[in-house]
Amino acid sequence: MPHNAPQSATRPNVAVLVSVGHHPLTARARRADQDARAVEMALSLNDIQASLIHAGCHDADSDAALCGYLGMGFEAIELIEQSSGADVAPALAEALRDAAPQLVLSGARAETGEGSGLLPYLLAESLGWPIVTGLAAVESIEHGVATVLQALPRGQRRRLRVRLPAIATVESSAPAARQSAFGPARRGELTCQERPGIDDEALAEWRVQPARKRPKRLKIVKATSARDRFKAAAAKAEGGGGQVLNDATPEQGAEAIFKLLREEGVLR
Repeated sequence: MPHNAPQSATRPNVAVLVSVGHHPLTARARRADQDARAVEMALSLNDIQASLIHAGCHDADSDAALCGYLGMGFEAIELIEQSSGADVAPALAEALRDAAPQLVLSGARAETGEGSGLLPYLLAESLGWPIVTGLAAVESIEHGVATVLQALPRGQRRRLRVRLPAIATVESSAPAARQSAFGPARRGELTCQERPGIDDEALAEWRVQPARKRPKRLKIVKATSARDRFKAAAAKAEGGGGQVLNDATPEQGAEAIFKLLREEGVLR
């Protein structure tokens, strides 16, 4: 209605950066968990204007994954088309300068690609905005200042007041995202815009391989004080599971060490 126009113009503008996720079991494209939590956090705020921004490739798999965000209650996603080997940080920074949101939410790290978690920091450095990590909730946005709760270890929370515009990252401590509805996901649109991309020259030189499970740690004696650690280090080993080698050749010693590492699961 016409009388709502002045009010909507003064509402805070919140942009959420979304990416294509990766299912850990089926490897199918899906909405990223942390990004979906960021979208849920934006939906929980009252009297704001929320928008979704994605920078990446435009294909069937990524479009299907992005529809998962549309099914949470959005009519459109702003898609910034970039090639598969492009650095999306400059294009996103330019889009955020044009949109001028007061608050930008994103997941702490992506589930595909590099997944380094550096993108929010690069955007904050490029735009000259402050950044808040580990966001658990946004309490209010008033008079250019956001009051937020930052997640700390052991379930603790810290209340911060951040001057806007700012960037905030969301992790698993934030509330879980709602389910994606099929109807709104089908009716939503991807509004594409082309921005010049910059090839990531460093990425072309990297060697990428599937991640492997970390080796099992060796058993280490835990002590609460320096005295206890010294006693544990100076104490004579107990138990009959070990093997004592006397006058062993270097080959026999290496074979015994190799056998122990295989038994502890360090080597496979």
